[in-house]
Amino acid sequence: MSKVRQIVISGYYGFANAGDEAMLAAMIEALTELDPAMNIIVLSGNPADTRQRHGVESVYRLNYPEIIRVLANSDLLISGGGSLLQDVTSDRSLYYYLSIMMLAKKLNTPVMLYAQGIGPVRGRLAQAAMRYIGNMVDMITVRDEGSREELRRLKVTRPPVHVTADPVLAMHPVDREIGRAILRKHNLEGAAPLIGLSVREWKDWEHYKTVMAKAADAIVEQFGARVVFIPMQCPEDFAAAKKIVERTTREVHVLTEEYTTYELLSLVGNLDMLIGIRLHALIFAAVMHVPLAGISYDPKIDRFLECLGEQPVGTLKSITVETLIATVRELWAERQRPNRPWEERMNGLHEKAFRSAELALELIGKRQR
Repeated sequence: MSKVRQIVISGYYGFANAGDEAMLAAMIEALTELDPAMNIIVLSGNPADTRQRHGVESVYRLNYPEIIRVLANSDLLISGGGSLLQDVTSDRSLYYYLSIMMLAKKLNTPVMLYAQGIGPVRGRLAQAAMRYIGNMVDMITVRDEGSREELRRLKVTRPPVHVTADPVLAMHPVDREIGRAILRKHNLEGAAPLIGLSVREWKDWEHYKTVMAKAADAIVEQFGARVVFIPMQCPEDFAAAKKIVERTTREVHVLTEEYTTYELLSLVGNLDMLIGIRLHALIFAAVMHVPLAGISYDPKIDRFLECLGEQPVGTLKSITVETLIATVRELWAERQRPNRPWEERMNGLHEKAFRSAELALELIGKRQR
């Protein structure tokens, strides 16, 4: 009888961030599709929530004695998804994720970076740590070419590097009825078009909030559409949406509940269009084949849109009401007609995203031979 394979996944989980929870859900879905008997253990900031939300074992991310125990008995550590390895938002988190990788290597457990978005890594010490530990790992998949270039800049050259795609792009579209029920509960179901906005706070900047408020008003006035703000991280996104809504003159709506990955996917699938700052709101729209427009605050937005053959409407500093409404007008015609080149790119990204899971299983297979 073959041994049950065990994988530990390290990432930013258990913090009510819909994007990171979606990446975890996508990794679990892809890995268990390939090996339904696999045992997955997740390092989490809230193990009870992770167990309940994803149906897997979970260990508190700072419980090092327990982490050592599970790593010593595992076939692979996955440092999984997202922009974990960067020092822009925090250098402490970078050192944390690198420390978990180093610990696994000390225990002779293989390490894989799974569809990571790498960088920017700016600090001299951070770059040295990335170079030292990055060259120890056994396999790297990154979600875009920009991340591979960042690894080259950091001189991480030893392990094989494969450009795949964000893990969430491996997910299958979900039933839209779940989202319809949520919209019905909030009196948002109806014949009028529905445009979703996904926003976040960024450095207390005010310009983009004013622009999005005026754009929301214009969408209601010019297109006869309803506008709804969809949260991706609670409660931060509620607060950012509230600041924008306070500047509007027309009726717009804010969803104020926390939703699961599949609820959010279904919600987004009921939109006629999504305008997003949050990366994974844009990815949800792509998975559900909903026209999208991205506003950039980070290279990861530009990189993802580039994979779709698109460009951001602007940055948080440069965005204008005129350019945003012009983009909405262009996308308006796409709502009812298929965009075959875009669909083909999405199919390719789905296959690339699933390839990360296949490579993880191949890495375990090499170790077990």
